[in-house]
Amino acid sequence: MPRYFTDEHEWIEIEDDVATVGITDYAQEQLGDIVFVELPEVGVTLDKGGDAAVVESVKAASDVYAPISGEVTEGNAALEEEPALVNSSPEEDGWFFRMTVADAGELEGLMDEAAYKEFVANL
Repeated sequence: MPRYFTDEHEWIEIEDDVATVGITDYAQEQLGDIVFVELPEVGVTLDKGGDAAVVESVKAASDVYAPISGEVTEGNAALEEEPALVNSSPEEDGWFFRMTVADAGELEGLMDEAAYKEFVANL
């Protein structure tokens, strides 16, 4: 399953025509303790770069952007009960939502893991 990263610190993993989206370990470290996550509604169509979700920590609230365009097919219900999953498992169990892949060509502008690590190292 290929995984890509944005310069806004979202990750996206593609399996068949379904994309799973979350925030990176770096992003959750910057936010601190996550206390609330607002997920997009199932059926909503997201545009690449548009607001998709909100994550609130004890420090700040932050928008999560859609890495690609597509329709939301599922939200991670576990985050409603346990938003701290974003801290303990940001790139696994703490995923935010799943969506369809409207245009696979939009993945071309995203970073692979090596490029993302280099990007973060230079921040």
